[in-house]
Amino acid sequence: MPVVAKWSLTLSVASSPAGWAQDYPAKPIRFVTSAAGGAGDLVSRTIAQAIAAPLGQPVLVDNRGSILGIELVSQARPDGYTLLLTSNVFWLLPLLRKVSFDPLRDFAPIALAVTSPNVIVTHPSLPVKSIRELVSFARARPGELNFAGGSPGSASHLAGEMFKLDAKVNMVYVPYKGAGPALNDTIAGHVHVLFSNLAASGPHVKSGRLRALAITSAKPSPLAPELPTVASAGLPNYESEAIYGLFGPAGVPSAVVQRLNEEVTRALKRPEIRERFGAAGSQIVAGSGADLGAWVAAESKRMGKVITEAGIRLTTGGS
Repeated sequence: MPVVAKWSLTLSVASSPAGWAQDYPAKPIRFVTSAAGGAGDLVSRTIAQAIAAPLGQPVLVDNRGSILGIELVSQARPDGYTLLLTSNVFWLLPLLRKVSFDPLRDFAPIALAVTSPNVIVTHPSLPVKSIRELVSFARARPGELNFAGGSPGSASHLAGEMFKLDAKVNMVYVPYKGAGPALNDTIAGHVHVLFSNLAASGPHVKSGRLRALAITSAKPSPLAPELPTVASAGLPNYESEAIYGLFGPAGVPSAVVQRLNEEVTRALKRPEIRERFGAAGSQIVAGSGADLGAWVAAESKRMGKVITEAGIRLTTGGS
């Protein structure tokens, strides 16, 4: 059975009596998300604040470590009061190491909220001004160029490995514990290439301390309309974005899923919310639970291939 159809059936069978729609929510809702101060925290708090009033109940943000938070929600009662606001780590971790949860089996997708494309930036001393030039330069110097990424298995690391595979280049991965140190070392010229969040790297591109080559979304982004996509530069299958979505534990009643999706979608269409996310380098999607489920299934398959071909495997950690 196709993944999206399976989810739809699960939600339909799990539906409670019609009273669910009228009675929910009857108490505060909890959004479990990643550590405070990160992108996931911003998405969670923005949405939580926006939907609390129309729902008539507080929406509390509970910051947890990635695995702890995911496991907590997978084991929660499927009543719509304990939810997970997460991104790529949710479906990447099971591809990288043994975990206790299955993102396709143990969760009900509720709303696809926002996406955050990366920008491929280089230090200005590197004599390339486009993706085509970067690929040619790297192919002529196998193993001489490097790229900065987060910890092994992180989204930025995998973005670089996917680029290497698609472009057929040999670039050395330099791991960093956070986006800040990676950005600083690229600005200082210690590393050549960085797959960076648009909001973080944008000011440095404008100042001339970094050079932006392309955006990693499949289509041109309104956040940076002047930048071409990597796909348009001869790598048609390349796409790398952070995807933020809302999930509940498997079995959440369909009436609750529908109510939550309606409120999240309505909130994301507000101009001030769109502006806030745009300033953080994120694009509004406001998709359905089925949209989110389809994206998770497709990304799990696509990134699983990258992880296998790159030979990446973790024993602990990873993001």
